[in-house]
Amino acid sequence: MTTLEPHHDGSALYVSNSSPEIGDEVTVRVRVPLGYGPLERVLVRSNPDHEPLWVEASLDGESDGWEWWSARIVVANPRHGYRWHLVHDGGRVEILSQGGLSGIDTLDAVDFALVAGNPPPSWTSDVVMYQIFPDRFARSAAADDRPTPEWAIPAQWDDELIPVPPGRGQQFFGGDLDGIVEHLDHIAALGVTMIYHTPIFPAESNHRYDAARFDEVDPLLGGDDAYLRLIDAAHARGIRIMGDLTSNHSGSAHEWFRAAHRHPEAPESAFYYFLDDQNEDYESWLGAPTLPKFDWSSDELRRRFTEGADSIVAKWLSPPYGIDGWRIDVANMTGRLRDIDLNESVRRAIRRTMIEIEPETLLVAESTNDAASDLQGDAWHGAMTYPAFTRGLWAWLSDPTGIPHINAFGEETDEMWYFGIPTGMPSYDATQFVAQMQRFTSHLPWRVRLGSMLPLDTHDTARFATRALPGTIPVAVGLSMTLPGIPVVFAGDEFGLTGVDGEMSRTPIPWDRIEDPDVSARIDLYRELIGLRRSHRALGDGGLRWLHVGPEGVVFVRESPEGAVLVVAARDDLDIALPAAAVHGAGSAVSAFGDATLGVAEDGGIVLSAEGPTFAVWSLPGIQPPPATASASATLPQAGGIADAEIAALDTDS
Repeated sequence: MTTLEPHHDGSALYVSNSSPEIGDEVTVRVRVPLGYGPLERVLVRSNPDHEPLWVEASLDGESDGWEWWSARIVVANPRHGYRWHLVHDGGRVEILSQGGLSGIDTLDAVDFALVAGNPPPSWTSDVVMYQIFPDRFARSAAADDRPTPEWAIPAQWDDELIPVPPGRGQQFFGGDLDGIVEHLDHIAALGVTMIYHTPIFPAESNHRYDAARFDEVDPLLGGDDAYLRLIDAAHARGIRIMGDLTSNHSGSAHEWFRAAHRHPEAPESAFYYFLDDQNEDYESWLGAPTLPKFDWSSDELRRRFTEGADSIVAKWLSPPYGIDGWRIDVANMTGRLRDIDLNESVRRAIRRTMIEIEPETLLVAESTNDAASDLQGDAWHGAMTYPAFTRGLWAWLSDPTGIPHINAFGEETDEMWYFGIPTGMPSYDATQFVAQMQRFTSHLPWRVRLGSMLPLDTHDTARFATRALPGTIPVAVGLSMTLPGIPVVFAGDEFGLTGVDGEMSRTPIPWDRIEDPDVSARIDLYRELIGLRRSHRALGDGGLRWLHVGPEGVVFVRESPEGAVLVVAARDDLDIALPAAAVHGAGSAVSAFGDATLGVAEDGGIVLSAEGPTFAVWSLPGIQPPPATASASATLPQAGGIADAEIAALDTDS
């Protein structure tokens, strides 16, 4: 039987204010299973100004097989880290942090963390995101009257994708913004609440990450008026819009770059890293000559791009457009080049301008690997990243065996694309999936974790369905909808589309197949699981407590005062027993999805059984802990510090 452990996270059950300001007092709580102790004391250790500070916790009482303790701490820094010290009878001490429960000292980097300032939008917990790649989503009749650009290789909507250059990046299907408007009813029926679209600015590629300017919408997409029609139509349906902006680079066709290239006297010369006196050679993103890299030491670049109401960042957030947020492309590399690191100042400038225009906007950073050092809440509300959820999920629920295809180099291969990692995809069980997720989220404040995306795939990856193990699509989609973070549906996933890499996943949406039985069933699955997410508040901002993590699958509960949700996700058969205190209200659980079995034994224990692969959910009553009794924060003497008497003596001597 699973053994219960003490628990704390950043949700409302345990933290009285998730968006404090510096100087605010916040009540934090920990729950400890009865019989786990006895505990002599519980303390909270904070680390203001990188100097430990201790606060004694109070025992609030017992409820449903748990002791609850509370303490009050004063937020001292923009990121205020803290941990719990549990002192057992006899003096043994355990430390509870985001890194887990430990019998030895832990790193400050994995402390629980409160973030002062820069709160996310109030609607963040309700976001279910739908990603659109405009060239491939839908084509309106108006697109037929637009000329094909010189750079493009024209294609019909049902043509095969070209896997190699120049088709890769230049094959042009002509999807436009009015095409999206025409299919908003489909998007709304799925239940999503935000459209995130890849760039819409003029460019010389189908992906448009090589922008030729940032202050207008590509006429090939319908121009500014079409964007306004999309925004208005989406907002009318309660769907928000998130744009995509490249802060690391422009395109080589950009008006700023053309003014500066081979023209060292031009003011725009300061916008880029030119390597010779004639402005001939320059730094670019990963050596791609079409993507010259911005030099953020330029005040004029900042004025035009990020600073104030006249900037690019501000324009599209302001009337008449009023988009609801930005996803920043290559955010991890922005402002960074060898010994130069201006990333913090750039991201803060972006967010500062967003707050000036409309505070209720969301800022998400693309950072495809370990993003913890940038994601402490000072600017980014979260990240579009892969190691915490996506890569581990693939390693658990995918089959790496070969699918013959042509890769980007024109070579015939059956090697699985795995996020650009040349060593290939590892093979995980569920224990390893959870271990990787915990490793990559333990350094993030809870609030930032809730603002980070949970994609199964994106326009930059293969599609998950390409190699999903039989029966695992509901497991994968279900986990994306029930774990902490922002669920993401890449347009076409609900049609069952496949693709062996990022380029080949950008298949035009087959609208003519929407009534096919297989497609209709997949759409229904997405609609049901998105509806599940949105109908239970605990799945948006509730806490996360793991009840079982084993090779075959996982069981966890998302909890809030208003309600709770029990989740089972397994690749193989699952039969486990849990103690009665594991799940509050198990006797009144109501099945919300799936066909696993939940039973209550004679001793009150809980029995879960499922034939894998399976994904199952039950709704439960909310958690009502005893009232917090912690008194005003009182600090304890510092171990190894200067005692009060010594301080007084020093004052006297002076």
